[in-house]
This record gives sequence, C-alpha cells and structure tokens, in this order.
Amino acid sequence: MAAAGGGFEDPSADVLAQAAAAFGLLASPARLHIVWALSRGESDVTGLAERVGGALPAVSQHLTKLKLAGLVRSRREGRRQVYYVDDPDIVEVVHLLMDRLAARAAPARRRLHGL
Repeated sequence: MAAAGGGFEDPSADVLAQAAAAFGLLASPARLHIVWALSRGESDVTGLAERVGGALPAVSQHLTKLKLAGLVRSRREGRRQVYYVDDPDIVEVVHLLMDRLAARAAPARRRLHGL
C-alpha cells in the first residue's frame, strides 16, 4: 500500500477490487433487501421471496450471486435450503448505511406531513 498525503496507506488493488465487487452486488435493490432480510434472520427462498416481494426464480438467482461472492451461505434442513448472511462486516455496513439514510429521510417526511 502506498502512503497518501495524510500519511494513511491506500488500499491495495486487490482490496479495492473486492470492495467494488461487494458494493456492486449490493447496488441492486433486490439483493440489498435480501441481505437486509437475512441479517434479521435465516430464511428459505420461499420466505425471502414473500418478504422482499420478488418472484421465486429471481430471488433464487440473486441468492446464487450472493453465495458466489461469499456474502450469503446456505445449509440444508430436510428438503429446504436455509440461507443466512456469512459476512458480519457486510451486515454492519448495510445496517449503518440504511440507518443513516432512514435518519436523513425522517425529517423530510415530517416536513411533508406538516404541509
């Protein structure tokens, strides 16, 4: 890593590529909703599809991408495949971002309701 002007080390090209890939996956509202839902508790694909309002095949495809990236894992319970978030750091980033955005939106909603 090279030192930047402030004395901090810049991330390596590999770390930047990994971060960009993770953010790229989370740039989809559907995948972000799936990660958010799984951060609240495990679920099978049917439960996730109901919760996020997506079609079963689409949710299944999103889960496949998230699994390949290592953000989500699954285990078999009888005939069901149960999904869960495998990266607590990603959960922390998602929660932080969503909480901050919700806090910013709250004053705007209050102003709109006061009209």
